[in-house]
Amino acid sequence: MDDLNAYSKPVTLGNVLRFAVPTIAMSVFMSFYTMVDGLFVSNLIGTDALSAINLTAPVIQVVTAVSTMLATGGSAVIMRKMGEQNPKEAREDFTFLILVNVVVGLAMTMLGYSLMDTVFGSMGLSAEVTGYCTSYLSRYLLFVIPILLMNNFTLYMIASEKAALSLVCSVTGGVANIVLDYVAIGLLDMGIGGAAIATGLGYSVTAVVGLFVFSRKKSLLHFTKPAFRAKVLVSAAANGCSEMATALVTGIVTMMFNWTMLRYVGEAGIAAVTIITYVLMFASSLYTGYSYGVAPMISYYYGEKNDGKLKELVSISLKTIAVISLVTVVASFVATEPLVSIFARPDDPVHGLAVTGNRICTLALLFIGFNIFASGMFTALSNGIVSAVLAFSRSFVFMLIAMLTLPAILGVNGIWLATPAAELMALALSAVMFVRYRKRYRY
Repeated sequence: MDDLNAYSKPVTLGNVLRFAVPTIAMSVFMSFYTMVDGLFVSNLIGTDALSAINLTAPVIQVVTAVSTMLATGGSAVIMRKMGEQNPKEAREDFTFLILVNVVVGLAMTMLGYSLMDTVFGSMGLSAEVTGYCTSYLSRYLLFVIPILLMNNFTLYMIASEKAALSLVCSVTGGVANIVLDYVAIGLLDMGIGGAAIATGLGYSVTAVVGLFVFSRKKSLLHFTKPAFRAKVLVSAAANGCSEMATALVTGIVTMMFNWTMLRYVGEAGIAAVTIITYVLMFASSLYTGYSYGVAPMISYYYGEKNDGKLKELVSISLKTIAVISLVTVVASFVATEPLVSIFARPDDPVHGLAVTGNRICTLALLFIGFNIFASGMFTALSNGIVSAVLAFSRSFVFMLIAMLTLPAILGVNGIWLATPAAELMALALSAVMFVRYRKRYRY
């Protein structure tokens, strides 16, 4: 069990950060993938093309949802078995779930191509924006399987104590995306389709490296003869359903924002929403990365029945998230105008909308981190139901309530306030669940 020495160390801030910092960095770099596309597209093509990236986001979120479900849910199941000293079965389940990803990815690719024209043709968009949407998504769908594998291998590398390698893969993929965006759009004039190809190739770095890493028997987790256990797939899906719900509902909420903005402002409003989404995505990636990093530790200590370490880990996590929340709020307020100016010129109507919107939406950063951690913690504890309730309520129920009421009362400012209001309501629910299940899990 030498491979598991990291889990036997004392739970201190330093040891926790050894797990979390690489995943935070990875999550931040992964958020750059979409942001870099937006940066090159808005500056080299225009804000109509930037709007198209946001309009394709709901479809892309379906891919993210499924991969996140299988990755987070599967990781919880497998690392719990490792904590129970059952490595053989854990490796069989790992191999089986990777094969499931490949099959699901192929099915999603075929479905995406069959529905793409119908979806964008029914949205009432201008011919130019519709063309941008089709061009971007048709190239992106080529990389569905690598994207699924990338999300899974990222978490499994962390669980196998290869967080540094996973970080290197993410950084390499991010740099490749930036370079390829410039080459494809700026030099080869491939347009918005080139941005999608650059993103897909960037994602593929982790997928390719992961195939080599997990083919080696020296890895804590490695490929072996798979065992088909329907119970494992159901358990992984159940544990990861909250993360899947979050990703799916993010797509639905994006559509709600787009439709509302089209009604109140027009296509310029969609571009403004896109810019603000990038800022929130970047900040949220810090919390998501932290939660991903500590999830294997939570699952392992829970399987080991080590209440002391679990309690200390949760306490350190809440304090760390509080600090990150305050820092991101201050940074977002200070940097709003320079950030927006990267994507839209000051004389562009999108600029003013985005500046106002970001300053209001920044309030959500006070609450997002705690909500993401609460959902991730219950997933790691194999309580997918509670995690799903938190994620679904936060991402859909509360957001739906806010979107239906605040814009009607406050207009465009109500659209921006919807996110902070929904996150505040979600924080209250997270606190209730945290207290309710404290005795059961002894954290």
